[in-house]
Amino acid sequence: MSRTVNDFGLVCGILPQGARNAITDVPGVRVGHCTLRDGDINTGVTAILPHSGSLFRRKVVAASEVINGFGKSTGLVQIDELGTIETPILLTNTLSVGVCATALIREAIAQNPDIGRSTSTVNPVVGECNDGPLNDIQAMAVTEDHVRAALAAADDGPVEQGSVGAGTGMTCFGFKGGIGSASRKIALDGSDHHLGVLVLTNFGNAGDLVLPDGRRPSPKQMEPPIKAQEKGSVIIVLATDVPLEHRQLKRIAKRAGAGLARLGSFWGHGSGDIAIAFTTANTIDHDSKADLVEWRILNENRIDLLFRAATEATQEAVLNSMLAADSFMGRGGKTRVSLADVLHGAG
Repeated sequence: MSRTVNDFGLVCGILPQGARNAITDVPGVRVGHCTLRDGDINTGVTAILPHSGSLFRRKVVAASEVINGFGKSTGLVQIDELGTIETPILLTNTLSVGVCATALIREAIAQNPDIGRSTSTVNPVVGECNDGPLNDIQAMAVTEDHVRAALAAADDGPVEQGSVGAGTGMTCFGFKGGIGSASRKIALDGSDHHLGVLVLTNFGNAGDLVLPDGRRPSPKQMEPPIKAQEKGSVIIVLATDVPLEHRQLKRIAKRAGAGLARLGSFWGHGSGDIAIAFTTANTIDHDSKADLVEWRILNENRIDLLFRAATEATQEAVLNSMLAADSFMGRGGKTRVSLADVLHGAG
């Protein structure tokens, strides 16, 4: 089982964790990985599916927040214009965004032959981080088959974390980064709801990390040498079953940045820090003929609960991405140590 903050007595905030402490605590959400690790190839694909049906026919209400925009993601413009997501969300390396988008388009057309013919085209959503230091990114090893494998592997169980899928070649605060997840349980009108987060972490200078207990661990060896300039990236995917509209989701997505700041990040000039948020409670029927539709939405006087949940779960998911990852040797013998190993040594 992956090591998490719970194994090290690290507490991120005050809200209770969900049963799995993962984005899959939101009912219907599924996650799958395809991991490529062969010599200098250390990369992959991670897929997040908001529900098990056709996302094109039943779109989820969504928003995105660009905290710092040094990134090559696709699909964000339409998310923020129309307020919906209509494909799975894929995470991968920077130079594989195109092939992942093409694979999502092919999958959507296979399920919906009317796309681009008698109905609209489809908006693929792909987020990326640069795993070049540990992966031969120029090899462009990710293929459409790898995307299909990640989609096929998606399930609603515990989320595999650390050096898996898109997180295989990532670095975070000088430690081995990767995929991390966490969730928070929220009571509204007597019923339990969840907000879950999944992160792809590839950001933060070595020496800047601040743990919830105030410690500032740093890797003893860092290749390349520590630099003051922040050039990393992080993709944050937030999911909830609380009924929300697009503007509320955008406000919540902004609070993911507070979770990064708690860890010591300052979102550098060359950093791509992007949050994508969606709710499974409000969906858009692509084929609806109604002029007016009814929605339930959160009373905005209660939205602070979601703000806190987004902050705490983001902070915790980033830590889990490092704690779950083993020490790692990548392209050309470059190494990254595990935060878990450093904390065990300190203990």
